[in-house]
Amino acid sequence: MINKEEFRKKIIESAREIFSRYGFKKTTMDEIASSLKIGKSSIYYYYESKVEIFEAVVLHEANILRNELTTAIKSVESPTDKMRNYVFVRMKAFEKLSNYYNAIFDKSLSHFDFIETIRVKYDREEMAILRLIFYDGARKNVFNVANSEYTAMAVQTTLKGLEVPLFWKKKEVNIEERLDAILDVLFNGILKK
Repeated sequence: MINKEEFRKKIIESAREIFSRYGFKKTTMDEIASSLKIGKSSIYYYYESKVEIFEAVVLHEANILRNELTTAIKSVESPTDKMRNYVFVRMKAFEKLSNYYNAIFDKSLSHFDFIETIRVKYDREEMAILRLIFYDGARKNVFNVANSEYTAMAVQTTLKGLEVPLFWKKKEVNIEERLDAILDVLFNGILKK
């Protein structure tokens, strides 16, 4: 017999796939229940609504992203490699964590209070990570960063601006080449030395 927490995880995993395929609005509780081969009323024992399931899915994917970023940063020593890993893992993670991405950036979902809470937390966490990378790089004399706060803000803005273009033309664009070009500008600038 499966315990309550394990079954909640099964619901989240199943709902993740369905929300990814159909989006929040088109997904029904019937589809989630059908994918688990249970009645819809059984799901209500674990979650009160589709919104509550979506929130659980988004938080689950947020934790996946946080863990992947932490692992990527801790796996290398140099600030340059930390920044490179951060950018690559972040951008590639949004490709596979579509529910989290949609929750953060889809304005039609912004009426849910939990979305704004997640969005604010995500921005704050990302800024903290970037500030730390830039501060560490400046301290180690690897980066020429006068203000790690402003530099982090500029990089965060740049990365956000690239998300939509990268995902619009997934098949036509080599994401690694684009990210390498961005990192080249970030690390080397555009001015002749």
